Amino acid sequence: MIEVPQTKTSAARDEQTAKKELASALRPLRILVAASIILPIAIFLFASWISYQQHLLEARDRVQRNLNTIYEHALKVFETFELSARYLDELIAGATEAEIRKREADFNARLKSITDTLPQLRDLWVIASSGAPLVSGTVYPMPKIDLSDRDYFRAHKTNANAGTYVSEVLKARAADTTFFTLSRRIRGPNNSFGGVTTVSIAPEYFIRFYEKLPPPGVFALIRDDGAILARYPDLSQRLDRLSPDSTVMRSIKEHPDAGFVTGSSSFDGHSRLFAYRKMPHYNIYVVSGIESDVVVREWLRNMGSHLIFGLPATIAMIGLGFVALRRTRREAIAHARLQREVSRRERTELALQQALKMEAVGRLTGGVAHDFNNLLTAILGNVDLALRRVPEGDDRLRRSLNSARQASERAASLVQRLLAFSRQHPLEEKAVDINRLVQGMSELLRRTIGETITVETVLAGGLWKTAVDPNQLENALLNLAVNARDAMPDGGRLTIETANTYLDEAYVSANATDVSHGQYVLVAVSDTGGGMSRDVLERAFEPFFTTKPTGAGTGLGLSMVYGFVKQSRGHIKIYSEPGEGTSIKIYLPRLTDETSVEPWVPTEPARNAEPSVQRPEKILLVEDDEEVNRFSTEVLRDEGYEVISTHEAASGLRLLDANPDIRMLFTDVVLPGGMNGRQLAEEAQRRRPNLRVLFTTGYTRNAIIHHGRLDADVDLLTKPFTSEALAKKVRQILDLDAVDPVTRVSAVLDNIKDKPKD
Repeated sequence: MIEVPQTKTSAARDEQTAKKELASALRPLRILVAASIILPIAIFLFASWISYQQHLLEARDRVQRNLNTIYEHALKVFETFELSARYLDELIAGATEAEIRKREADFNARLKSITDTLPQLRDLWVIASSGAPLVSGTVYPMPKIDLSDRDYFRAHKTNANAGTYVSEVLKARAADTTFFTLSRRIRGPNNSFGGVTTVSIAPEYFIRFYEKLPPPGVFALIRDDGAILARYPDLSQRLDRLSPDSTVMRSIKEHPDAGFVTGSSSFDGHSRLFAYRKMPHYNIYVVSGIESDVVVREWLRNMGSHLIFGLPATIAMIGLGFVALRRTRREAIAHARLQREVSRRERTELALQQALKMEAVGRLTGGVAHDFNNLLTAILGNVDLALRRVPEGDDRLRRSLNSARQASERAASLVQRLLAFSRQHPLEEKAVDINRLVQGMSELLRRTIGETITVETVLAGGLWKTAVDPNQLENALLNLAVNARDAMPDGGRLTIETANTYLDEAYVSANATDVSHGQYVLVAVSDTGGGMSRDVLERAFEPFFTTKPTGAGTGLGLSMVYGFVKQSRGHIKIYSEPGEGTSIKIYLPRLTDETSVEPWVPTEPARNAEPSVQRPEKILLVEDDEEVNRFSTEVLRDEGYEVISTHEAASGLRLLDANPDIRMLFTDVVLPGGMNGRQLAEEAQRRRPNLRVLFTTGYTRNAIIHHGRLDADVDLLTKPFTSEALAKKVRQILDLDAVDPVTRVSAVLDNIKDKPKD
């Protein structure tokens, strides 16, 4: 083959053609290289923006959750303060300054019982119109100091309509502590200024709670003028008030109810994300915050890890796509799980808040119930004795005494309802057939609700039995029936329905976290009234909440039912819509072993019976309250008994030894001296095995066994009691068949806890 040389022009043309072909071939590669560099950067930047927004959203959620937690905590605590303030007002009602000074020791002891029980209280004070303190719960005797320059004192002195005033944090003059107060004006004659009552609150109680919340965070309780009442971290030594130009205060001025705001702190200049919410009825806000730097650091740490592990994505772009897709899917799944967890925790928090509220009301109720019960026992008893001695024909005096008796019975009923709501009322459980109980109530219900309302019962066949206090269940159903009657002023239909039912795990998780899934007996009370709005429905079980006119209800009916159901290990649910009526469903656990609980037998009308013995029976009465002792002695003597009474256990034992014919010991559980009612009964039974024992107390917890339930063999007469109740109970105990008293009493007393002297 002969090679023909190419000309210069032909060679240049071929070189240009080769370059074009190379450039054409490299173009996709250049695009691929550029894409491999630009696309990961673009993806990284986009992912960084998405990640930052997600971190901001998570930070807002965290701040909002913390705000909800401290808001509910503050609601619960301030409700306790309000109850304490009411008790303080009622305690001094009608007393002059001179009387308060004269009875300072008595008032101090009563207030101290409250401050010792509630750690959030610093003190309770009564201040005269001159500014001189009269009495407190922690300081006795009261030193001579002048409080007329305090801001709360000036506020009430100059403004008769100041209401409940919240002070700034103050330094105590009678002790080395700080506090802020909730104060009220004492109204003197002709609406004059009669002084001030204050509830002193410990800021560190809130700070300790805030310390337990998940870090990092800033939490505070402030007034609407910026005064800091409590803050964590604590800055009280350097900062006691927010500037009006601070981020939070400017936002509160523009949005006074609640809000989110981001800005720099007026104290340290750090940028923070804040959320705040106003407390109802007070000029107080709860504030939750988190530093913006924390959000940025968490985002940078997250993105740094992505950058380190994302470099190989330059050569594995497709793999990165799959990783991103998988991560997106995982985040979607995690988000769904997070939402479910948030919902579960919110339900748990609501249950906890209710439990804390119940505990607070229970402590306050228990602290004052015994004093009330002793007083009411004496009042009821003396009215009964007076009625027995009213001359025939003196109708005016008899009407006055009957009115006093009715008022005392209403007061006793109010105390019992408070105890029922706080789950401190002792329950005498029986194996109850609810169908039979409802049938027995039918005539009572018809008389109670009137002729304009039709009563229907839908009773299930083969209904399971449940362990419940039948008297309390009847009261609960009667309360629900009365509420239904009031909801149907023009008439309607009331339906009581029973059924066997099963609460599955899904329902319990969503509606009843404080009970377990399983078999329950359902009793439902439904009406065709006007129904409830959502706001009313949410507050229906709150104590003292009522939609009835003033004087038409105490607001304790549904709360009492709620407390009874919860104390019975049950569940209660309200279904209601405006204009569609209301259905309240009570779920009580099925009793699987009917032999473990005494069967319930409906009470029959009492019959007159001859006394079991013809000679007077001798009773030893041990009661330290002078009025209750005197009343009980007179009633028992009027009934034909021979009564020997004393005020302490030691003298009771001496009287027991000196009178071998004593048949029964009637004793208070809480007694002064070195021996209480428990020890007295044990020693008396050791000396006299056949001695009958009847306990009485105003402290229900003294005789409560197994989470608020009385043992089957407890003989207890709860204060306040009437003369009829006392006579009936004593006769019932004395007429019991012979049993082994030592075994019977010791089993009861082993579970009765010692209490402070009443």
